[in-house]
This record gives sequence, structure tokens and C-alpha cells, in this order.
Amino acid sequence: MSVISNNSVLSKYLSLEQHGKVQVEYVWIDGFNNLRTKTRTVNKVPESAADLPEWNYDGSSTGQAEGHDSDVLIQPVALYSDPFRGGDNKIVLCATYNPDGTPHKTNYRHACKQVMDTHADQKPWFGIEQEYMFFDPETNKPYGWPKHGFPEPQGKYYCGVGAGKIFGRDIVEAHYRACLFAGVNISGVNAEVAPGQFEYQVGPCEGIDMGDQLWISRYILERVAEDFGIVVSIHPKPVKGDWNGAGCHTNFSTQAMREEGGLAEIEKAINKMAKRHFEHIEVYGEDNDQRLTGRHETGHINDFSYGVANRGASIRIPRHVGKEGKGYLEDRRPASNIDPYRVTGIIMESTFMPDN
Repeated sequence: MSVISNNSVLSKYLSLEQHGKVQVEYVWIDGFNNLRTKTRTVNKVPESAADLPEWNYDGSSTGQAEGHDSDVLIQPVALYSDPFRGGDNKIVLCATYNPDGTPHKTNYRHACKQVMDTHADQKPWFGIEQEYMFFDPETNKPYGWPKHGFPEPQGKYYCGVGAGKIFGRDIVEAHYRACLFAGVNISGVNAEVAPGQFEYQVGPCEGIDMGDQLWISRYILERVAEDFGIVVSIHPKPVKGDWNGAGCHTNFSTQAMREEGGLAEIEKAINKMAKRHFEHIEVYGEDNDQRLTGRHETGHINDFSYGVANRGASIRIPRHVGKEGKGYLEDRRPASNIDPYRVTGIIMESTFMPDN
């Protein structure tokens, strides 16, 4: 049986035999940094993405091609169990390619994988904290907010419990369980500072696996929320005014950073990232200027800073890392709507660029 289904009619059919057929949900990234999907039937259970055939779609409908030559190829790259259909059914993340076999210009995974492969011996680990907000499609306001006016100021909602503080916990829990079923390395969830706002963490993941798993976790979140009739926003400033924005804090370490004396390696990487601050900002999410204001636990978009336990800095070194002298860094600049391939890729590029 599936892990997630609110539809009793659908549930009745989920227990029926599929006569050796397997449903595979092909998931890919469109030209607007959103997810698209469609389903294919295959005749045996795939053991890896390599067992699945390449497919195609109409790129003129996804902002990725002109109508006169609209085929875009999708190549399976990462396979997961399907928590919605259950059984042997699968979800497969796909990368986009042009008809001549070259990577599509919106395929940021290709370049990221090249960087990760080049530095695979460094054992790069990432963990991303995905913040998001639920919206009620009928009121176009955050889920749980009053129809008229505003809720009480933020403060009591962060990691809160109880009616009047938490809105949408059933969706959050369903997403959590669905990610675990799928094989996503989701490591936790919590309510965030604004009502209707939440965060989940994915990782640690090594190399290209970080981007793959974050994208699939987003697909699962959208799909679960669809069952509940709720909209998910990953805009970095979902509500204007004195409310926290939404980020994708990116935790990063190499093997050398995790070993004795690793703090020196962490600071070396931070100093290199400082030199490319604005190059990082360019790929750290659209409308990030609305979030990185120097307020609401952010550094200003035009400034670079770092410090131990400083949530108002561009990069935070966790207190226990400073104390133990090894561990990881937290880049707090990425917005909630990032393409994780671009973020993890540039972090690796900056960390291993040659010294001047």
C-alpha cells in the first residue's frame, strides 16, 4: 500500500495486482526552476536509474524550447521508491538534454557533477535546510492565518506546539514519512519563525547526491500538499513586512574539515568564498535581496561576514565546531528557491580554486 493517500477510491485500487507492470514517475526541472512529472509503465522493477529508458517531453510548454523544435530529452539519473503508489513503483529524477545529446542550458546538474567528480577524493558532504510556507489557495494567505488582519507577531511559533501556533503539521508529518519511504535522507523537521512556515533538513549527502535528494524531497512535498489542497511557497520572502524570510542554509564539509585541525580548513574555504561573494549571490536564488536585508537573522546581501554561532553572518561556524576545532560551515546566504546544483557546485569551485 502507499504511504500517502487521502483518496479512498484510489486506495481501493492500490492493493490490486499490477500483473508485472511497474509505474515510474519521471520528474524533471523545467525552465522556471519548477518541477514537472509524467508517468511511464515498464515491464520489470528497475534496480537503478540506468535500468530505465530515456524519454522526452514538449519543451515549448515548459519554457525550454521553441514550438518548431520542441523535444527535450530526459535521462534518468536517480531512483527512489514511490510513497504514493507504493509497492514496486518508483520515482526517477531526470536530467534534461537537447536532441543532439548535449546538456540543456537549464541542466545545472551536468556541470555540478563534473565538479563533484573532479574533487570526489575530498569526500564533500552537504546538508541543506529547506524552509517553505504553506498557503491557502482560497484566501491566498499563509495557511492558518486569519482571513482578515494578521496573526500575533512572530515569536511563539518557532518549534512551537499547540493550536493557534502550528498550522499544517499533518502535511509536514506526511511529507516526513513519505521522504523516509522514498529513501531520501531527511534528517529532521521543525516549525519556523512565522506561522505556517516550516523547515526540513536533508543530509548529509555526498557530492551530486545532495542536489538529487533535495529536488526529490521538494517533489514529494508538492505532491503531499496537493493531496491536502494546500499550496507550497519557496519564495525567499513569502510575506512582506516584519516576518522572517525563507532560506536554504547549506552546510558543507570536506574530509579534511571533519578531521583534527579541520577548523583551519574551514576558515581557508570561507576566505576563498569571501572573494567570490557576489558570484555566489548570483546563483543563490531569485529575489534573495528581499530576504538578505541584515534583519531577521540574515546578513546584508552586499556584505560578507562570518563568525562562530552568528546567525546574522553570511557564514556561521557552529559553536561546537569552534570548540572542537573541526566539523563544518553553514552558508546562510542561499534562498529557499535555489537550484541546489548551482549552490553546491559553486561552493566546491570556490573551496578548491587555486590560491593567488
